[in-house]
Amino acid sequence: MGALEAIDSWPATTVAAGWRQATDAPTSRGATTHRFPLASVTKPLVALSVLVAVEEGSLALDQPAGPPGSTVAHLLSHSSGLAPEAGENAVLSRLGTRRIYSNQGYEVLAQVLEGSTGIDVATYVREAILDPLGMTDTALEGSPAHGAVGTVADLLRLGGELLRPRLLAPDTMARATSVHLPRLDGVLPGFGRQAPNPWGLGLEIRGDKYPHWTGAGNSPHTYGHFGRAGTFFWVDPEADGFLVVLTDRPFGPWAGRAWPHLSDAVLAEMTSAA
Repeated sequence: MGALEAIDSWPATTVAAGWRQATDAPTSRGATTHRFPLASVTKPLVALSVLVAVEEGSLALDQPAGPPGSTVAHLLSHSSGLAPEAGENAVLSRLGTRRIYSNQGYEVLAQVLEGSTGIDVATYVREAILDPLGMTDTALEGSPAHGAVGTVADLLRLGGELLRPRLLAPDTMARATSVHLPRLDGVLPGFGRQAPNPWGLGLEIRGDKYPHWTGAGNSPHTYGHFGRAGTFFWVDPEADGFLVVLTDRPFGPWAGRAWPHLSDAVLAEMTSAA
């Protein structure tokens, strides 16, 4: 039985998943062309768009953005000290001292991107990332923190780009997938306090976090993101592969059990196929 058959028993009405290793053809199951809300899987799309703008010279990672002293890089890596949501106390900690997962930070990022390029964030994401990758069924339709919709078929294209970058220079991708401010502690939503809580530029990094939504077999260098809508993707450089899962059931305890189990099963298939 293939690893992805496990999603058939998940407590969701609609589920789709796909994985790919190296340049092999992807393996998928379920409604791969169904458009799901991506929730916080939106953030990597916006972050990659910001990195395209950096390479184009429209803005810089060390450009001031957010609280005093904060930069674009701080916002991308949730290290600016901004509160999780707008309307809360604006700044909860000193700059660069704590990893606070912040939707508000991505709202600020979108404003910076729009101000620097003169292009609204939804259009910039489409022109910088979605159109070049052929992600025709994905769009930013709301908040830059959690407002995109998309399909597994499209996110398989994104995973291929992350494994073998074409839109971004290898050095840029290496920086995005390396830990920014390595020693910061913080709370990983849904999984509690992590010490440390590594994060790259728009991408969460697995490190030695426990508990975690990836598998026990995922390497510490694994990076990706999950969303409250029951969505996730990870890329494991050591396995040279990635997994994408989208569902219509919100994140909850079921996901904390099902996602790591599926991840380990997919990693086992990758190992046997290598």
